[in-house]
Amino acid sequence: MIVEVVGAVIRDTAGRVLTVRKRGTTRFMLPGGKREPGEDDLAALARELREELGVRLVAAGVLGRFEAPAANEPGATVRSSAYCVEIVGEIAIGAEIEEQLWIHPGEPPAVPIAPLLADRILPVLSVAPTARPSGWD
Repeated sequence: MIVEVVGAVIRDTAGRVLTVRKRGTTRFMLPGGKREPGEDDLAALARELREELGVRLVAAGVLGRFEAPAANEPGATVRSSAYCVEIVGEIAIGAEIEEQLWIHPGEPPAVPIAPLLADRILPVLSVAPTARPSGWD
């Protein structure tokens, strides 16, 4: 089974990436989630960021499409369209999010991380430490 999702790469001024852990799970991952019927990637990403973090999406650029074993659905594969995003608003976890953690892409923390993030996305971000949506100055 393939699980299609969108994910947001949110970076702070130190280059760290925001990760979240959903309630009832153990692994940290990018904020985001599954598209609802009729949603394109950016509409889903905007909705998920509003619901999970209480922020508004103002810009997004494609980082890439990544695939790995799903962290929370045994036997499934997750396929993510990941976007480097710019947001406005104060981050306040909500919806199903239990915890947030800022991590350095080249220095994964000593906590469980989703395979998609650990094996596919962080390696890309560690060689592109200032990845931003295209067109940003």
